[in-house]
Amino acid sequence: MTKQKLICFMAVSVAITLAIQLAAQVQTEVPPVVAGAKPVTVQRIKVHGTALEGNLEGDAVDRDVIVFLPPSYPKEKSRRYPVVYALHGYSIGAQQWSGEIHVPQTIEGAFAQGANEMIVVLPDSKTLHNGSMYSSSVTTGDFERFISHDLVSYIDAHYRTIPNRLGRGLVGHSMGGYGATRIGMKHADVFGSLYIMSPCCLSPRPPGPPNPELAKTLEAVKTPEDSAKLPFFARATLASAAAWSPNPKNPPLYLDLPMKDGVGQPDVLAKWTANAPLAFVDQYIGNLRQYRAISIDVGDQDGLRVDSGKLHDVLDKYGIANHFELYQGTHTSKLADRFQNHVMPFFSRNLCFKIATCR
Repeated sequence: MTKQKLICFMAVSVAITLAIQLAAQVQTEVPPVVAGAKPVTVQRIKVHGTALEGNLEGDAVDRDVIVFLPPSYPKEKSRRYPVVYALHGYSIGAQQWSGEIHVPQTIEGAFAQGANEMIVVLPDSKTLHNGSMYSSSVTTGDFERFISHDLVSYIDAHYRTIPNRLGRGLVGHSMGGYGATRIGMKHADVFGSLYIMSPCCLSPRPPGPPNPELAKTLEAVKTPEDSAKLPFFARATLASAAAWSPNPKNPPLYLDLPMKDGVGQPDVLAKWTANAPLAFVDQYIGNLRQYRAISIDVGDQDGLRVDSGKLHDVLDKYGIANHFELYQGTHTSKLADRFQNHVMPFFSRNLCFKIATCR
């Protein structure tokens, strides 16, 4: 195989495999209602993203955010609470994500079963091509900074939070799991506990057979309307390119694809590889050591289980305490159960619940 053919194979393989990893999320099994659970307060707000201003896609700068306030919040006016930020996956927004983890029922169930009360925040990071990848790009806007700075600052300013990294948890699933991994590695000064659910896109993809039809379809996209008509895999590839290979000199989409005119683009592939957490994790070991607790879980029938295990192995190699669980299930089958019975108790054990003890 010639070098150029190998690059073509790699380019298309990366695009296809990333799209498969980002596969649309579906309804999940819902745990039974917990008797005696007290209702939480649900608020739907807008949060301005300074980090998103001027993005070339024209993605909304004022983002939808769903906030869940614990049962005691309206009554205990002097009490402060830790906050969990929960990141959704590709192709959905905060509203659909709330249905997949079945909140507020699962939050209320967790509290009723003994989890300490906390605030839970679901930001919406859907973009022109259906997902920001929680990355830093002039094309989509800097969603990494939006989550780690703009959103956190807003929540701390408008709610009775514990404004300390040990009082903040970060969790995400699929694309959100990638976001939790990426943001978690880079912003240990903001968050104190980390839960990573079935993360996508952790490592660069191996070469595979080319798909000239996919490449041709992507190159034909010129407008948002064209993007909206694309099949799922093609659109996910555009989302990845907008996040990882932005190009302000390449209108109308302002991105570079891993193939152009049927030819693989090694410089673009290098940029995608540079955004793979397993490629840059070694640079952030010091940050990861600062976490009070890290947990990773993935279903045994989920294709993402291999890379999830690799991330666990890297943490183990460096002696960073972490919990890894391979549970029975697919990519989405146990989301609501995991959130109620694993994610919420994890943060209940590991977040700081009193300002005086947040040291």
